[in-house]
Amino acid sequence: MATIGASSVFACPIPPPAPEYYLALGDSLSVGAQPTSDGNLIATDRGYVDRLYTAQQHVRPRLQLVKLGCSGESTTTMLSGGICHYGGAASQIDAAVNFLATHRGSVRLVTLDIGANDILRCAKNASSIDATCAQSGLRDIAANLPVITARLRVADPAADVRFAAMDYYDPFLAASLLGPEGQSAARASLQGADIANTLLRTVYSRAGFLVTPVASGFATHDTTPVPVPGVGELPRNVATVCQLTWACTPPPTGPDIHPNDAGYQAIAEAFANALGTATHK
Repeated sequence: MATIGASSVFACPIPPPAPEYYLALGDSLSVGAQPTSDGNLIATDRGYVDRLYTAQQHVRPRLQLVKLGCSGESTTTMLSGGICHYGGAASQIDAAVNFLATHRGSVRLVTLDIGANDILRCAKNASSIDATCAQSGLRDIAANLPVITARLRVADPAADVRFAAMDYYDPFLAASLLGPEGQSAARASLQGADIANTLLRTVYSRAGFLVTPVASGFATHDTTPVPVPGVGELPRNVATVCQLTWACTPPPTGPDIHPNDAGYQAIAEAFANALGTATHK
């Protein structure tokens, strides 16, 4: 009887497991944007996407992160392009659809944050938004977001890919620190944020996306007075925005609407809770 040498047994190595992917899409939040000490906005590796990716790797160690987010992106530019460039793709959505199509069956998670810039372009200053412009922005979201979500779902309809998206916190609550006029502006901004978030949640739910309640994580509607060292008492929603973003930071670093490290951690935890995954700070 012939014998098989040890070298013959291992002559055909087993190929390594195929990679899995987390595709991150959206605006400046998806690239972890934060201001530098001189107020310049830069992308970082400390955003909610990076933190959520680390958490997901504990569940899926073969997971790889692909970021396609674009600072300044609105629902309109996500479809038409014009801000960031993606090689052979005309827009972020085209690049995302191409990636999903060419990696069908290997993408495990897609996250999305989009729509804030449709409204933020209407800000006259730190405490005032043009109402007519904001209505136009809401119409843009209503028209564009269903197209975005549909194109993503069609590109990879596999049952094991999870799509998750978020609503937004209200950075204009920080205007409450500017006196009675600022407090009035903050109340008005909260009403506008509610309308926008209701629209976002409705579209995402209809598209089968997990909806991540970031607004709740930022205590957006909690007006309970809380003590703030060096300031006195503030409504909890205002104190939380000051704690988790750069909106209350003086020049030159702020004021800036983007989250700080603690804010991005809070967003990551909100996504993780929606997905049923723990995060690690």
